[in-house]
Amino acid sequence: MSNQTNNSGGERKASRKEVVAVVLGAAVEFFDFSAYATFAVLIGHAFFPSHDPFMSLLLSVSVFGIGFIVRPLGAIFIGSYADRAGRKPAMLLTMVLMTIGTGGLVILPGYDTIGVAAPILLVLVRMMQGLAWGGEAGPATTFIMEAAPKGKRAFYASWQIVAQGMAAITAGLIGYSLTVFLTPEQLASWGWRIPFAFGLLILPIALYMRRNLNETFAVEDNQAAKSTGSLLTEVLKNHRGLVLVGIFMLSGSTITQYFLNYMTTYALNELNFASGIAMASTILIGVCVVVFSLIGGWLADLFGRKVTIIAPRIVLLLLLLPGLEMINTYRSDVVFFSIITVFAALQCISGAGVLVVLCENFPKYVRSTGFSIAYAFGITIFGGTAQIVFSWLINITGNPVSPGYYLIAANLLCIASVILLKERGRQAAPVMLKTRRSDPL
Repeated sequence: MSNQTNNSGGERKASRKEVVAVVLGAAVEFFDFSAYATFAVLIGHAFFPSHDPFMSLLLSVSVFGIGFIVRPLGAIFIGSYADRAGRKPAMLLTMVLMTIGTGGLVILPGYDTIGVAAPILLVLVRMMQGLAWGGEAGPATTFIMEAAPKGKRAFYASWQIVAQGMAAITAGLIGYSLTVFLTPEQLASWGWRIPFAFGLLILPIALYMRRNLNETFAVEDNQAAKSTGSLLTEVLKNHRGLVLVGIFMLSGSTITQYFLNYMTTYALNELNFASGIAMASTILIGVCVVVFSLIGGWLADLFGRKVTIIAPRIVLLLLLLPGLEMINTYRSDVVFFSIITVFAALQCISGAGVLVVLCENFPKYVRSTGFSIAYAFGITIFGGTAQIVFSWLINITGNPVSPGYYLIAANLLCIASVILLKERGRQAAPVMLKTRRSDPL
């Protein structure tokens, strides 16, 4: 695929190498996120030694949560940077921040070596990574969408979601392999650092590939934003309604995905499955993300964004409670895997449509800023609290099916938000809500 001009919009097409460069960077960032979650217990022991194992884990998970808290800051600063300087420099910046953060986890001494400085430095490292996560989504998604060939925007954007699935599969396989080949003592001492070292080896490759990207953002695209003040002010003043709609739209998508990620814990705690079956669910969901996200992107380009988001979520609404009831009634691994495969398929088919329809509704000169803010706050609000809410609901009700009601409410909110958005079509156009000028995509 060449970098030739798109006939309809004046924008060039992306080469396969460029798509790989963007997706690879996203995959490494999500891999790091997954690896920390997988080894949170061991990281807690290394940096927060305590006579109470629960307190050690709690402190480790709290540091993990810092990545969510600082995401909006990354979205604001790096997302707006992409609308001032271009998508490429913003994506290079996120790679640099992630390299520093991941390198810190590889070499940072534990509490036994440098004392209280160890957890302080760990917090700083996680803040770096959180800024990178928050700043990555906007520039990367807008770059792929803007540079995609005519009629393939959603399919190209779906590779952003595929990257997350591939990262989850890789993290799961590496985590499982380490538990097989290393002793518990080796794993606790240094083995948990291996996944981050693996990510650190891939990051320079992604950084090098991103240096050779061709920009999709021209200087003249941000002239209107400069004339009306800062990009953030522009978004909050003229597009705040779209930002709110985007945050609410992400509720169903985010909470459902985090519930699927919660299935490992659910299988262990509620269904009393063997750890091998529980771990296998993580890999299965990762495979579903890869396969069905691509299918969803293709369908969104073929039939439109809104129908591809809404139709699967309506089916999911109808199947959630019966599916969870079946899982808890039969407590069979075959039933469990079958049900979560259906849930994951319906969730992932709508994924690309969610990304693209939100991007297409922002004008180009504030697209990265607006999308980044909506995406980061949506993930932080709904993703950062999801597993806490699931555990709380099960605890207070004693009913393992109770998270299903939360999922239903979130998906209803998602569907209502999608209805409020305008369909910009397979080859999209101007802006929803109040804007100051017509802005071609």
